[in-house]
Formats: sequence, C-alpha cells, structure tokens
Amino acid sequence: MTERLACAATQAGPATPGQPWWQALPVDYHRHDPRTPAHDDHPVKVALSASLDYVLRTGLASAVGTAMLPHFGPRGIAREKSLMPFYQALADRGEREAVFIEPPRQFSYSRERLRDDGLAALGGCADQLCFDSTFEALNPAVRAAYARHTRNRRVPVRHWTHGDRPRRTLIFVHGYSLDAYWVNRAMFSLRWFFRQGWDIALFTLPFHGARRGRFDPFSGFGYFSHGIAQTSEAMLQSIHELRMLMHYLERRGVPGMGISGLSLGGYLSALLAAVDDRLAFAIPNAAVVSPADMLMEWPPLSTLISPALPLVGLDLPTLRHAMAVHSPLTWRPLLDPDRLLIIAGAGDRFTGPRYQHLLHRHWAGSQLHWFPGNHVLHLHQRDYLRLMRDFMARCLPA
Repeated sequence: MTERLACAATQAGPATPGQPWWQALPVDYHRHDPRTPAHDDHPVKVALSASLDYVLRTGLASAVGTAMLPHFGPRGIAREKSLMPFYQALADRGEREAVFIEPPRQFSYSRERLRDDGLAALGGCADQLCFDSTFEALNPAVRAAYARHTRNRRVPVRHWTHGDRPRRTLIFVHGYSLDAYWVNRAMFSLRWFFRQGWDIALFTLPFHGARRGRFDPFSGFGYFSHGIAQTSEAMLQSIHELRMLMHYLERRGVPGMGISGLSLGGYLSALLAAVDDRLAFAIPNAAVVSPADMLMEWPPLSTLISPALPLVGLDLPTLRHAMAVHSPLTWRPLLDPDRLLIIAGAGDRFTGPRYQHLLHRHWAGSQLHWFPGNHVLHLHQRDYLRLMRDFMARCLPA
C-alpha cells in the first residue's frame, strides 16, 4: 500500500524556512500515534510484529548503551557539550559543500576475485573491492583521535558483476551491526535483483566488519562508542566513502546507479539523496530519521538519557541540533520526488512509522510503501520487492 504527498520544489540547503525542524518538531514526537494504513488492513500481523520488535529493540538499545556508557560521566558529558556547537553551526549555515566535501575522483584500489558458486550459476562473478578512505574529520578537535582508528580507513565493498559490460548498479548499505554479506543477500533478495540485470555493490559502513577496532566486542561498536561528535564524523565519513564508490563506478562506465539500505543504511541512503545528484533513485528502508528522538523511546537508553538531560543542562531540541548536520530532514533532496521511494514497516518499533511519516512529509511528492511487518521481519516483502523492481527500472531503464 503506497502513499504519495503533493509535490514541492526541491532545492539544496536547510529544509524549513524560519524555524528549523529540530525546534519545530514537538518534544513528545516519539510518543505520537504510529498508525498506518496497514493497521487497518493487517491488524493482527502489525500487532504481533510490533510486539516482537519491542523485545529485539531492547537488546539493540542495550548494545548501543554499552557503547555510549563511557560518555555519560561528568567529564564525558562536558566534552560532548563543548563539541556540539561546531556541528550545530554547520547545520545552521546549511552550506552543503562545506559539510559534504567531495572526495577526489582518482584514487587507488584493489580487486580480488572471490569464489561464489551461487553467483557463478547466474553467470556472474563476485569481487572484493577495497580502497583507502580519503575522509578527514571535519572538526579539528577530534581529527587526530578519529584518524587513529587505522583499521577503519580501509573500505571493503563486495561487488557483483555480470562480467560482460558495465551495468546499472544498485548500491546497498547494511544496517547497524548487520554487515554480513550473506544476511543482506538473503534478506533483500539481492540475487533476484541481479537476475533482473542489475550489478550489485554491497558497501561496508565505518567500524563494521573488517573495519571494526581490534578489541571491539561487536561489529559497529565503534560507530557509537567514541561520543556524539565522532558518531557525527562516522556519518559524514559514510557519505564521503559512498561518493568514492560512486566515483569508482562512474570511472568503470556504469550507465547509472541508485541506492537502497536498511535502518542506519536507510538513513544514509536518504542523506546521500541530498548530497549527490548522480543517483538515479534512493530507496531507504526502515530508515533512521532523527536519532535523538529514537533514543527517547528505546529502553534502557531512554530511562538513562531522558532524566539525565536537564541535570546536565541539555534538552531534546539541543540534541537534535547537535546531530542535525547529518539528518536528511536538514537538507532538501537533490533528486526529483518521483525518484524517491520510502519502504517502511507498520510494526517497526526500531525506526517507527512516525519517523517514516516525517521523512515522507519532508520528501513531498515521494512514495511511501507500508508492509505489515517490523524492523527485521518483512511480511509481504514480495510486494515491495516488485515495487522496487518496477521503480528502479522506470528511474533507470536498461
């Protein structure tokens, strides 16, 4: 079931004239009714999938909270508060080129042929593409510390090609801590898209997989374990490296490319649509939209953060403002609305329906498709996969 809002003109820069979204959004937005059309059509499926998500969400919140815990002490909070104005000022200025600095178009890389019998049976081949990131932290106060994460500099991409000629390419970005290629391949039927004639590039986010710190307890730990400022830098690094990947694909002669991703990958897919107009389409799936608001409804994180904010002189709008520089709500998309498709679960309690409504309103004229599942259990997935197939083919014909 697909919704579409009336179209509005797109432009670069801040999204809301006058009052910015981080102030205009109600402070209790995380409590707003998450109702969707799927609630009426599939009430039992939505209710059951939402119940399961509450359990899974608590586990993920505990993992993220463990990563963030060292920064909740007085010294850590004082440091984070001292770093916030840098990112708030960038969001206020709304100068896209100053935030998302274009990477060099020429850089070295390596490719290694991998054995993939399943892909070979489809007439394709899999390569491990690797290149060194050229990203440097924007904030001088954290630049040296960020650069010390040496394992994070090497960027791996699993690249599936048909081997005959450069083809239309789908860039796929995994969710937080969900970087295993086989999981994403299976969960999103990526081989099915390959059979439709698409090459596939599976990007690995900073601090995930081979990029994680040597002593990190789980993949993705480093994305949140170094404080809000370095999390913001990791978001900006992700966009920088996705653009490096786009440069690489463009040099190979691909006729066009688009992007999709889940959760954190959906967030970055939506953000890239406001940064690089070479994308033929963007399809965020279960996208994070406002990380600060989501923290307010994720126990045990919420029970730790919510009462602590006023005690340390912070509030929710200030947190939003500190993270706004990398939110897709801060920037107008560079793609026309008919090239933007949002996929969302009505039972999702990680990145709830209220946030998908928020992105849909910001992307006026875009499509929003609801399925009756949750964040990881995508019931009726066949419907949205077919919608994606047709949408992608229309945006980027063979």
